[in-house]
Amino acid sequence: MSAPFRVERRLDCPAWLNWAIPVGAVATALLAGAVLLFFLGVSPLAAYTAMFRGALGDAWGLSETIVKAIPLTLAGLAVGLSFTMVVWNIGAEGQLVMGALAAVAVVRYAFVDSAPVMFFLMFVAAALAGGLWAGFAGFLKARWSVNEIITTLMMNYIAILLTEYFIYGPWRDPSSLGFPMTAPFPAAARLAVLGGTRVHVGLILAIFLALLFRVLYRWTRWGFELRVIGNNANAARYAGMDYMKNVLLAMFVSGAVAGIAGMIEVAGLQGRIQPGFSAGYGYTAIIVAWLARLNPVGTVFVSFLLGALLVGGDTLQVVMRLPLASVQVLQGLILFCVLGGEFFRNYRIVPVGKGE
Repeated sequence: MSAPFRVERRLDCPAWLNWAIPVGAVATALLAGAVLLFFLGVSPLAAYTAMFRGALGDAWGLSETIVKAIPLTLAGLAVGLSFTMVVWNIGAEGQLVMGALAAVAVVRYAFVDSAPVMFFLMFVAAALAGGLWAGFAGFLKARWSVNEIITTLMMNYIAILLTEYFIYGPWRDPSSLGFPMTAPFPAAARLAVLGGTRVHVGLILAIFLALLFRVLYRWTRWGFELRVIGNNANAARYAGMDYMKNVLLAMFVSGAVAGIAGMIEVAGLQGRIQPGFSAGYGYTAIIVAWLARLNPVGTVFVSFLLGALLVGGDTLQVVMRLPLASVQVLQGLILFCVLGGEFFRNYRIVPVGKGE
């Protein structure tokens, strides 16, 4: 007996479907999460209400959501840039960590008692550290077609372990009572905060870069080449576009932005490096980029959504006594549903008539 339907490849995807799929993915993930919460013995409605109130119900929760959205936005922009040309930079976490490490090195060895000068030095050092870290994987990809998923992923572990070497070793703060962390940043190396909250000027930088990336993608020659290479690398080569140069440049810029995210996190929020300071922002950025459909402006809003999910997860730990892993499961469900939704973007299900 033949199936009552067939699968056809779409010739084009309706504009409304580009937004309906991410919305449907989030809704499906939340529904699946509700089932998980039910089996954990928690009312899904009560849990989601607590998450909403914790993340958006008052000024403190809203400010903490914005604080988490800042590195997510920057890291999401970073991976979105490489994803646009179908170069899968999975190493934003390592590039972010390297940027933070470079910022600490500047504070430790090149400190100047001037906030503007320190910001410039840390910004450049973090961008170079993250950019070179990603650019190496980009060179291997462009020159010898080495799988960038493997190289960037493995380099994450190298970056994290290298950072831990300095935290537990030569850069450990002698006054930290044995806890693994570097010395606190002087005031000149800290970013200014907005109002009486923990929201810092990194928010302005994240929004500025999102708008800059929007202009880059839409109205520049390089943005056009990125999109053409992403759609068909062979056709791009035939048209005279330099594949190696574009891959190297895209990976360097991608890593640089991720490195800046690391610098912003330590200089704007924590004022030092300690184990786990990133909270996996580089990995969560992959979800951000896909939910935003690689749209830079959409990345800002999706980062706010994921930031609210993280802050709400902290609330679940306190109010519902649930482990943080439950929030990480929700993130995984969202990514799984988004990737599954790609099927409906590329294919459609058509009923088969009796005569077919």
